[in-house]
Amino acid sequence: MRGPDQKQDDMFSYVSPEERVPQDHPLRKIRPLVNQVLKKMSPQFGKLYSELGRPSIPPERLLRALLLQIFYSVRSERLLMEQLNYNLLFRWFVGMNMDEQVWVPTVFTKNRDRLLKYAIAAGFFERVKQLAEPYLSDEHFTVDGTPIEAWASQKSFQRKEGGPGDGEHLHGDKRSNQTHESKTDPDAKLYRKSSGSEARLSYLGHTLVENRSGLIVGAYLTEADGYAERDAALLMAYERRKHSRKRITLGADKAYDKQDFVKALREMNTTPHVAQHTSNRKSAIDRRTTRHTSYQISQAKRYWVEKPFGWMKSVGPLRKVKLRGRDKLWWLFTFTAAAFNLWRIPKLQAAQT
Repeated sequence: MRGPDQKQDDMFSYVSPEERVPQDHPLRKIRPLVNQVLKKMSPQFGKLYSELGRPSIPPERLLRALLLQIFYSVRSERLLMEQLNYNLLFRWFVGMNMDEQVWVPTVFTKNRDRLLKYAIAAGFFERVKQLAEPYLSDEHFTVDGTPIEAWASQKSFQRKEGGPGDGEHLHGDKRSNQTHESKTDPDAKLYRKSSGSEARLSYLGHTLVENRSGLIVGAYLTEADGYAERDAALLMAYERRKHSRKRITLGADKAYDKQDFVKALREMNTTPHVAQHTSNRKSAIDRRTTRHTSYQISQAKRYWVEKPFGWMKSVGPLRKVKLRGRDKLWWLFTFTAAAFNLWRIPKLQAAQT
């Protein structure tokens, strides 16, 4: 018998979103971790808001919504609000009831910009890292950097103010970061990943990954000036060395095989497990390092550092960012690194049970 196609304008449901979300859904294991982090950050949130005026979007809900935007590759705040309007899973994760009104996209964006400075993103990242402590190595790490394409067109890259040909963009005009800058995002620099690739306006994101589970333990963002990778690596290695009682090792690719970089690592009591350069010039890594089995293990583990970059660009929002300015991009990079760890921790928990 064919069932009737009845239409009903009004519907009353006595089933809560909590009951509608499947018990085996991946977000069920992530949400308690997020709530633990946000509970610890509540005193920090309290210092940011005045006791007078209209209530803003609760910071806990705002951060949960931003995590959903990363996890589900939602490309804009407008689409995120649209999903929150009808997606029960999104409402459940953020903490909204069935009849609660969704925020206006521009209001959500303004609240996000007021809240998410680097200190908040860094605090969130550090507390996520605390949850991951049982799975972290305290001795062996790998570092690398990746270009992040800026939200600026090539046509915006024009001569700096006050220079010859100010504002002109002529065909065949030789452009460099010394003489030109982007008019829409001055912090972005023209950067070429390799000799045969196209130069694009970019930033550089750097991560320090531990070699046991592939979790991110350090995140840093710099201008794409061609020299920042090694400086960022030293800063992150120094911070990690302060929190470790043992001598640590730092793996890296051959771009880090420089005499001054290797010397600086050894001075801070860190063993440089840097890949040897294959050119004719003399490598900074010699037999006192390569003869150890741990060096070979570090080289085999170097692929761990590429996995977060792939996730942050394919799932996360970092293939081509939609924010301008280093400060805004810094919190986004740090927050996305925390989201990667949150996505990975439940998998590590399941592997141990």
